[in-house]
Amino acid sequence: MPCIIFAGGKSSRMGRDKSLLSFGSYDTLTEYQYHRLKKIFKSVYISCKDRGKFNFEADFIEDIESVGIYAPTTGFLAIYKELKVESFFVLSVDTPFVTKIEIESLIREDKNSYDATIAITKEGFQPMCGIYHRSLEKEFQKMLQQNNHKLVFLLKHSNTNYVKFSSEPFINLNFMNEYEEALDKIEKKEEEWKK
Repeated sequence: MPCIIFAGGKSSRMGRDKSLLSFGSYDTLTEYQYHRLKKIFKSVYISCKDRGKFNFEADFIEDIESVGIYAPTTGFLAIYKELKVESFFVLSVDTPFVTKIEIESLIREDKNSYDATIAITKEGFQPMCGIYHRSLEKEFQKMLQQNNHKLVFLLKHSNTNYVKFSSEPFINLNFMNEYEEALDKIEKKEEEWKK
């Protein structure tokens, strides 16, 4: 099963492109995510609007052409078009603390009969952490036509399997203070790994 890192968002709450912020010992958060997920998955792709903004080697899937839309819908449709697979794992670039444990749980709980298997915490669905099946391709096409980009709505009206987790691994880096806290956290983790 391939893994897709979604790194094409607008980052409006952060005030700058979060996918290009430095993280850990890497120049960008995207590069950090790419290298750590390559240790878990054989194939890792980066979903983005423009691969030209990244200065490292990776497999990129650029969103389908759709002016002014900064929603994952265009990324999902590009993935369905590019990859001839029945299912794939997705993770947002701004969730660097989701580990192999959560990923393996989602894969274990997934079945071919589901449309999606998605992480859920006490805060709610985590639609950008989970497995999506090809059975949803037509639904994504409809969403784009109707200019409806709410993944939660799609998942509620599909055969979705939800897997419960604690909130901690799903910390999103939406605001600068969250990013700064995550930098402290990753610095401590990297120190532990060196010991």
